[in-house]
Amino acid sequence: MLSALMLVSGILTPIAAAQRIKDVATVAGIRSNQLVGYGLVVGLPGTGERTPFTDQTFRTMLRNFGINLPENQRPQINNVAAVAVHAELPAFAKPGQTIDITVSSVGDADSLVGGTLMQTFLRGADGEIYAVAQGNLVVGGLGAQGLDGSSIVINTPTVGRIPNGAMVEREVETGFAHSEYITFLLNRPDFTTARFMAEAINGLIGPDSAMPVDAASVRVIAPRDPGQRVSYLSTLENIQIEQGQAPARIIVNSRTGTIVVGQNVRLHPAAVAHGNLQVTISENLNVSQPNPFGQGQTVVTPDSNITVTQEDARMFRFDPGVSMNDLINAINQIGAAPGDIIAVLEALKQAGAIDGELVII
Repeated sequence: MLSALMLVSGILTPIAAAQRIKDVATVAGIRSNQLVGYGLVVGLPGTGERTPFTDQTFRTMLRNFGINLPENQRPQINNVAAVAVHAELPAFAKPGQTIDITVSSVGDADSLVGGTLMQTFLRGADGEIYAVAQGNLVVGGLGAQGLDGSSIVINTPTVGRIPNGAMVEREVETGFAHSEYITFLLNRPDFTTARFMAEAINGLIGPDSAMPVDAASVRVIAPRDPGQRVSYLSTLENIQIEQGQAPARIIVNSRTGTIVVGQNVRLHPAAVAHGNLQVTISENLNVSQPNPFGQGQTVVTPDSNITVTQEDARMFRFDPGVSMNDLINAINQIGAAPGDIIAVLEALKQAGAIDGELVII
């Protein structure tokens, strides 16, 4: 475990590697949109449900087909399930294209295996219909139940997918072709990266073509013609830039003992003492037996032994500016456990001896 810790710290040494703009940023306004709907899955082999909202939805569906059930009559159905349907509408999706959908039971249906989703309208955050879903479900889970009440469930039989199960009916306006600027949004906001990106774009396109707005966005002048704008953006997103170094940070997972150390973490002068105290308690049972014809009783008496072992405390000192690699090597030499390393890091942070953020998850 400690050797792995040393390896993780060594991996995070500075490496100057250029990346494309398309790998470190996205274009503002070009994103997917969430869609959601409510519908019915029919054709289930007796694994459906009978709930009030399922009955109401079933009545509504029949009414749309011109069939009216008496209000005092409850339909006897167990092959129908009420479901929630959700999907993501990609940017620039056009009417007539298809998208994948996920179908999840909202009631107490046992399984959706073998079911068919009836026509379901998928709405966006504005309440408008953007796609219509329908089709046969593909369910990866299954469940089985015996007559004695025993049951087994593999994966989740109440959730399924329909590849290309929804047809797009409306396009989402992005504003890509109308704005005077194109704005890149950094995946990891950083002032240095924003400056590097603007300088790289200006070096290729021309001075004052790009301007960093803040740590998360860079604004670039764009041509008016939409056709030219596509070629222009294709050129921009393939420009190679260097990212700014991440902040000095130590991530500690207290449950697994995993520690990841950033490349810029440094220590101030510090001295650390490490010692282990081990207490061992053993119980022995002694049997006391009376002499022959002594008319006594045989009794069992406990005999407790307590042993205290304390290793010699070891202290090591660090000079200014020493790296975390040196700290890890020193702790490894004294044979500390991962929990001890976490305690040492917390103590050093409390003492103000670490340049960097300590994050414990």
